[in-house]
Amino acid sequence: MLIGRVVGTVVSSSKEQELNGLKLLLVRGADVEGKAVGTLVVAIDAVGAGVGEVVLYVSGSSARQTKVTQNKPVDATIMAIVDAIEHEGHQTYTK
Repeated sequence: MLIGRVVGTVVSSSKEQELNGLKLLLVRGADVEGKAVGTLVVAIDAVGAGVGEVVLYVSGSSARQTKVTQNKPVDATIMAIVDAIEHEGHQTYTK
């Protein structure tokens, strides 16, 4: 799993039928403090995340392992909303 921050939404009125009804969010990788760094990915939201939230997401075949995304043509899925991160004995992020 990877840490990311939701930085936007993606709207697509024309898409593969298997993606109908799925929420697309724009996620940028994040550091242990929840600060957005790295590349952008479009991820399917499986947990009800929103813009600004720090999330855990997966890519590749793991992205198709949720009830929401099973057997769907997706490459990135948000699997959790982060409440807190502790790194090397210090709380580095709190929601």
